[in-house]
Amino acid sequence: MTIAAPEVVAEEQETDKARGGGFLRYVLIRFLLIFPTIFILVTTVFFLMRSTGDPITAALGGRLSAADLERRIVDAGYDRPLLVQYFEYLGEIVRGDFGTTFTDGREVTAILTQYGAATFELVLYALIVALIIGIPLGMIAARFRDRWPDGILRVFAILAYATPVFFVGLLLKLIFSVQLGWFPISGRVSTSGASTLNRITNPTPFYLLDAIRLGDVDLIIDCLRHAALPALALGLLIGGVFLRLVRTNLIGTLERQYIESARSRGVKESRLVTTHALRPALIPVITVMGMQIALSLGGAVLTETTFEWNGLGFVLVQYMQARDFVAVQGIVMLMAVIVAVTNFIVDIIAALIDPRVRF
Repeated sequence: MTIAAPEVVAEEQETDKARGGGFLRYVLIRFLLIFPTIFILVTTVFFLMRSTGDPITAALGGRLSAADLERRIVDAGYDRPLLVQYFEYLGEIVRGDFGTTFTDGREVTAILTQYGAATFELVLYALIVALIIGIPLGMIAARFRDRWPDGILRVFAILAYATPVFFVGLLLKLIFSVQLGWFPISGRVSTSGASTLNRITNPTPFYLLDAIRLGDVDLIIDCLRHAALPALALGLLIGGVFLRLVRTNLIGTLERQYIESARSRGVKESRLVTTHALRPALIPVITVMGMQIALSLGGAVLTETTFEWNGLGFVLVQYMQARDFVAVQGIVMLMAVIVAVTNFIVDIIAALIDPRVRF
């Protein structure tokens, strides 16, 4: 048995400490970057919204007399200098107060809680669909590189992320809802399912979670059937990107020397793909997943409108049409937080998988 010299042991300990310190420093930097990202987006949205005038005039200008409109503007403080309003708005955000909508008098916080949960569910379903589509098909494309399965899958990937998500949604509704009648045409749950959910004590804004709490199999199936087509429409968009990424990175990994050595020892090609090459090829997919969250939130606006899925995208369109800038600012703020936090989590996962990312 060989015993390492004390100098070697000390050097290894110092290396481990340096790696641990590098990881903690990486986490801290990535966490601190969340705040300027949100600050820049909130500031941009605030001034862009106010470039057309004050929110009250924009939302209620055609429905109030000049005297009533002026009184409400003064009461809300929108007659003050823009910078004063801006810093007051930042202070309210820090306190967790996002204001009250002008068109229906609802607390923006309540809107974010209710509709944000619906969007979270849709994006989660879409990511599951994207991973189910992208990873296996990307592996098949890499395995049969430059052969007919690869060609078909590459065309499929291009069509998946290039076709507008609302067109895919309408096509899915026409085929699977109108013609075949397999899935509901719109909504998050059926009327009977909504009645059941309304009877729950202390309900959450997550329909599927409440259905699981009840242990109602029919209600669970009802929620999943309503989510199937919206998730597929949005998941295809992201899945096409994942397919291309997995294919490209698997091909690069399969050309590395250690893969060639395993191949020369008679290891089957399918085992090389699934066992030896897949994990390194998934690192870029995980890294890009944060950006895909932002893409899916943008796609959720069109998907939710197409399927009348009552999420942030659906209600955002309604408040934008009503020119209710207070609600729009709150919704965009939440989306910015979701994207920033998701990218932070993805960065940490990528650093844990691949230590080179930390440095």
